[in-house]
Amino acid sequence: MKTKLREIELLAPARNADIAIEAIIHGADAVYMGPSCFGARSSAGNATSDIARVAEFAHQYGARVYATVNTIIYDNELARVERLIHDLYKAGVDALIVQDMGILRLDLPPIALHASTQCDLRTPEKARFLQSLGFSQLVMARELTLHEIKAIHNAVDVPLEAFVHGALCVSYSGRCQVSQCLKGRSANRGECAQICRLAYDLEDAHGNKLVVDKHLLSLKDFMAQPSLAHMLDSGVSSFKIEGRLKDMAYVKNVVAYYRQELDKVIAAHPDLYRRSSRGKTEYAFTPDVSRSFNRSFTTYFLQQRRPANGHTMASIDTPKSLGQPLGRITSVHGKHVRIDTRVPLHNGDGISFFDKKGNYCGFRINRVQGQDLFLKESGDIPRMAMAYRTSDKSLDDVLSRPSATRRIDVDARLWWSHGKLCLALADERGNRVVHSLVMERADPAKTSQEARQLDVLAKLGNTIYQLSRAQVMGGVFIPSSLLAQLRRETFAMLDRAQRLTLKRPVRRPEDKAAQCYTSTLYCADNVANKLAAQLYRDHGVKEIEPAIELAMPGRDVPVMHTRYCLRRELGACRRDVKARQLPDPLFLRSGNTLLRVECDCKACEMHIFIS
Repeated sequence: MKTKLREIELLAPARNADIAIEAIIHGADAVYMGPSCFGARSSAGNATSDIARVAEFAHQYGARVYATVNTIIYDNELARVERLIHDLYKAGVDALIVQDMGILRLDLPPIALHASTQCDLRTPEKARFLQSLGFSQLVMARELTLHEIKAIHNAVDVPLEAFVHGALCVSYSGRCQVSQCLKGRSANRGECAQICRLAYDLEDAHGNKLVVDKHLLSLKDFMAQPSLAHMLDSGVSSFKIEGRLKDMAYVKNVVAYYRQELDKVIAAHPDLYRRSSRGKTEYAFTPDVSRSFNRSFTTYFLQQRRPANGHTMASIDTPKSLGQPLGRITSVHGKHVRIDTRVPLHNGDGISFFDKKGNYCGFRINRVQGQDLFLKESGDIPRMAMAYRTSDKSLDDVLSRPSATRRIDVDARLWWSHGKLCLALADERGNRVVHSLVMERADPAKTSQEARQLDVLAKLGNTIYQLSRAQVMGGVFIPSSLLAQLRRETFAMLDRAQRLTLKRPVRRPEDKAAQCYTSTLYCADNVANKLAAQLYRDHGVKEIEPAIELAMPGRDVPVMHTRYCLRRELGACRRDVKARQLPDPLFLRSGNTLLRVECDCKACEMHIFIS
């Protein structure tokens, strides 16, 4: 029996409609973007009309649009959220990405629901429960290993979504309350103050400084490209790029890079996988993620839960972009600097380095001559410092212009029958249309008309189509104007066929008898309204603590729960008898803020408390 191919989705972020459309052009199978409110990036909201424009564009390729309605919701906001969701459905949105379970008890249109990464999905038990509630796609925690992903995949029938690239939150998503507790800005309400990106001193119980002025909670960026085949094999169907606050150039470059890399794996396994949307993309540049914003890269916990073996996950020296590593600065003479690099540099590039005091600094190249750089200003640039390119002028110039095209392949067949010139079109999306115009006679041509007819049929202008194969009537004379009219009208019919046959996913039914994976929910489980509480009670939960946004916890409640461990990062893992020794407890100090660090070595996790 033939195995059904698993549809594989490259899911791209979009701060606004223009970026969303470019993400699709550059190869995304789906985009996720925030509506005007209730999205977990409050500064990346979009009008419903703009989301509708994206949906109309995306659906031409069979691509999808997901709206992020993934904040926690208060009781007095439920009616407003319900109206918003109806508006999003009318705008053509294919699914909602949600965190708050109260949404499932609203009067909703039949729109598909995806469980947000804020749901903190780490176990097969929780995955089964979320599936039973009617979620069509599950976004897994970033911290999972391939083995853990496989276990979740074996437990459910719905597609699994995993992050593949971008910034990492140090805490399990949805379980970070430090911003709310310290600044009154809830990460679960889209207002994270990014406390994790601050510089800290690491202290012992007596205030002795063990590490000074380092960004100890600021992680490198995730980059899972080397593991794409393994992720597919483990059950991932949707590969999500982080970055709803990133600019157009970043999204273009990163989407294009993963489109090409994912296509290689899919092409190697045509019996297992297929793309979830249609259309071939051609690029005016060579995608390279190292040339876009990054804090250097980590595979995080994907391959294994790494011991203290020198592997680092944090970018403790700076939370800013390190960009593309170049090589060492070998000489400095005023405004003249030489870098030992094989990377071509260009006038206007931005170069960064760490000075002798450990400060992250940079300069702009005025002129390049081989490895010799001539700067606009001289500065304190140390010899043998590692140099990074954080601003790539040549790539930015290309990406500031139209930098890709995406076309749908169409086969055409032209014939004459009973006084009519007929044209049939069949595209790679599965659409087929036939149209005809009156042409009373089919007179033989004196010379072959094949090339001219093919040329007329291939003139598709600014449409999304390209002619793949065509059967024409080279032995018959057809007026070019008539053939052009037939082409225009038939391709317009192909557009209508795609709109008429488009099927949006619908919400799965809820299993009313399903039991929750736990009988007790705590403040970090983010229950913030009566409908969410009722849903959990309907599924067997007995005790429910309110979300921290409703009731501030005591100091014995962690405000961060992480799989990242400072002890391991600093080479002081307690499981390694040869490791560096650090006292217990540990504290993080930044200005007037003091955080207590407790390591749960049995679970290999870390908890952070306000001290």
